[in-house]
Amino acid sequence: MATKILKQNAKKLRELRIHLCPNSNESQGVRNFINSHYVALKKQIPDTPILIREARGIQPKVWARFDYCKEECLDLSNQNSDAILKQIKQFLQ
Repeated sequence: MATKILKQNAKKLRELRIHLCPNSNESQGVRNFINSHYVALKKQIPDTPILIREARGIQPKVWARFDYCKEECLDLSNQNSDAILKQIKQFLQ
């Protein structure tokens, strides 16, 4: 049931961009999220691009782009991978 809702709302979502620093402690949870949850998330929303962008010294964030060029951003600093997954799923509700 949850997967069906996720796929229906993903039609409104055009893109997810995850920004992180490859070295900082603030981005550790994002790196763990990518290693543990990326594949399952991509299988749930296969037609939605999920972009991973690494750059030194940036704050970890996730950007969601929806229909009509609407964008939303969430700060992911110092969060664990499960909390990050929960926040990303909020974009899809």
